[in-house]
Amino acid sequence: MKMTMQQLKTFLPIVLVFLTTTIAFGQNDNKANTVSFSAADAKTKSDFEVQKKASEWVTDLKLNDATKEERVKTAIATHLITVRDWHNSHPPSTVPAGINPATGNPLSELDRQVIASSAMPKSVHESLMNVLKIELSPAQVETVLDKYTIGKVAFTLKGYQAIVPDLKPEEEAKILDYLKQAREQAIDYKNMKEISAIFEIYKTKCEQYLNSNGRNWRQLYKAYTDAVKAKKAAEQKNK
Repeated sequence: MKMTMQQLKTFLPIVLVFLTTTIAFGQNDNKANTVSFSAADAKTKSDFEVQKKASEWVTDLKLNDATKEERVKTAIATHLITVRDWHNSHPPSTVPAGINPATGNPLSELDRQVIASSAMPKSVHESLMNVLKIELSPAQVETVLDKYTIGKVAFTLKGYQAIVPDLKPEEEAKILDYLKQAREQAIDYKNMKEISAIFEIYKTKCEQYLNSNGRNWRQLYKAYTDAVKAKKAAEQKNK
């Protein structure tokens, strides 16, 4: 049946709308598939990197026991992946804006991310630590925790030793205890910004302890920084 010119004029716009819509849906589907594949590829790559990291950490322990190595590696990888996934699914926006009750300052984006990350179930931390304590010696457990926090305990302790050169043994022991608490808590956070934020909490405890022990932290820190600046200035002058 042949269409009249009038019928063709009426039908043609409908066809064009249909074709345009179909193409648009096809493009959207392709975009959605691309995004989906990209996300899947990124997660696969991230999972691989986590497994590689866990394997390297366990290899450094030199356990010489394949079964034990596998249990420890699995525990570490599972923990790292869980921490990552919790962090990624709980951005700062999941925590309402407000103030830090300790300072009265508005919560920063980092504050809100730390709060969101800290809500991760305690069982995630406990599952890792239970395996580490069963399978490893105390020194080996510390080695693993240092891997998580890139040696921040030793690095920070050296800072206190430099700032307070006459640090007493009992003072150093107390500071070391605080830093080890920071290290174990910090392993449940995804990146170094968050890990450093946790250490800052315990550094404040260290400095409050020194003040309560007859020290003046502000004066000690100022004297140290002044000495560092004077040394740099002398070095520049001698060049």
